[in-house]
Amino acid sequence: MTVPRQPTPPDLPGAHEPGRDGGRTEDRRHMIRRRWLTATIIVLLIGIPAGYLVISANQSRNSGRDKEDKYSATGLTEGWPSKVQRRLYDVPIPPYSAEVAYYETNNWRTSRLYVQFLTSNEGLDRFLKQVGTDSGKLKPKDITISKRDQNVVGWEFTGPGPWSGLTHEQKDPVPTLDVVVDRANARHPMVYVVSTTTP
Repeated sequence: MTVPRQPTPPDLPGAHEPGRDGGRTEDRRHMIRRRWLTATIIVLLIGIPAGYLVISANQSRNSGRDKEDKYSATGLTEGWPSKVQRRLYDVPIPPYSAEVAYYETNNWRTSRLYVQFLTSNEGLDRFLKQVGTDSGKLKPKDITISKRDQNVVGWEFTGPGPWSGLTHEQKDPVPTLDVVVDRANARHPMVYVVSTTTP
């Protein structure tokens, strides 16, 4: 009579080879640790740049609001006048100018374009040459923009300067330009222009 074979320990349900439990536990711990590390790296890679973007966006938005408030208080509009306005009023703003703002008024008798821009000495020379004059015509301490026009856009020419100005008169219908230059920054003059034309 044949005796049935007795199952050996590895064949018994739930039985394992020596050391197998310890290996599985160690593998599971390693897997959890690896997943946790991967999740942490993903959070850092996504979270930190996103945080910087939010901060940068807020700073940029606040800066834009400050400029908008500054100009809206004076009636000026931040940015460049249209090409048509620049051509009609003969105000060729030099390339790469900064702090550009403008304001236009119209009535049945006269139209005016108020423009300000920060440029270089070369940019100022180029601007004056394009409108038909030159920096040699700028007179020291001559504020050629009237108090009335200053009040329209809130310009105050009271800083340390030095200030200079000129009036470039031209025959109708070509506009007359009143130009005031602030050289508080010797390399980057601030230029203020009122261009007046009669329809």
